[in-house]
Amino acid sequence: MTLRSLTAALALASLGALPLAAHAQADKVVTEAVESYFDFVDANGGTIAAEQIPAEDYPKLFVLDVRDAAQFAKEHVPGAVNIEWRQVFAQRSRLPRDKTVLVYCNTSSFAAQVAMALRLDGFENVRVLYGGFNQWKASGGMAANARAAKKG
Repeated sequence: MTLRSLTAALALASLGALPLAAHAQADKVVTEAVESYFDFVDANGGTIAAEQIPAEDYPKLFVLDVRDAAQFAKEHVPGAVNIEWRQVFAQRSRLPRDKTVLVYCNTSSFAAQVAMALRLDGFENVRVLYGGFNQWKASGGMAANARAAKKG
């Protein structure tokens, strides 16, 4: 093998390794972001129960329903915007950064995934509706706060 062939082979080999190096760097950035998130998040800091939201506060929130369009069409929190959970991160430019984003699905599982992804992207204003739409309905929906106040 000539010196020119050896140099060309090494150059090609290093180009082939470039995507792996970039991938490793991206993995490091992601890993550090996740570690940072878990260092500072508390167990219930990102959740809010329907009973904690007075009916008059809903218009102050950006209510985000992350269920599929058919479920949203059937029933949803009044004033909610529907973006299916798999699409939220790609469409995050539609979300406000200047008001609280209240995310819900049926039970909170997909909403929690959405909230974590958004927080890792710098959204500090994301809350998950505790128990999701099912719990919201069972608690009294928009009247949950007033019902809880009467009991207490």
